[in-house]
Formats: sequence, C-alpha cells, structure tokens
Amino acid sequence: MEPVEILRWGASISGIVAAFMIALDHGRRVTGLGFALFVVSSMAWVTGALIGGDEPLLSQNLVLFGINVFGVYRYLIRKEPA
Repeated sequence: MEPVEILRWGASISGIVAAFMIALDHGRRVTGLGFALFVVSSMAWVTGALIGGDEPLLSQNLVLFGINVFGVYRYLIRKEPA
C-alpha cells in the first residue's frame, strides 16, 4: 500500500471515531477530544488532497479544519458557560 493510501485510510478511520465520540455526548471533555481528533483527521485529508491534487476535498477539509478548531476551543479551552 502506498503512503498516501495509508494517510487517507488513517484520515477516514479517525474521522469515523471522532464522529462517534461526538455522537456519544459523554460530556464536554469527550466531545472536545472528538473535535481534536477531527482536527487531526482534517489535517490528514488536507495533506492527502494536496498530494493527490483533489481541490474539492482540499477546500472541504480546510473549512472543516476551521470548524473543528472552533469545536476544540469551545469544548476544551473555553470555560463552561454559567
């Protein structure tokens, strides 16, 4: 298997696990860790898209990267709202 395929499979599997963690709704920490895993997944997808020249996948995951960073901030960094 080529390295880019390993990267894409890792991105896919980590995205599935992250979605499951967020869907579980086991509190702010688990949800925040799910978003952190989504950040890793979207970075892997961006890298794979750059290597493969897949512009639609690249643009989608650049936007998702920003959304996921906001999720990390909201659930892991920001204080819980009163």
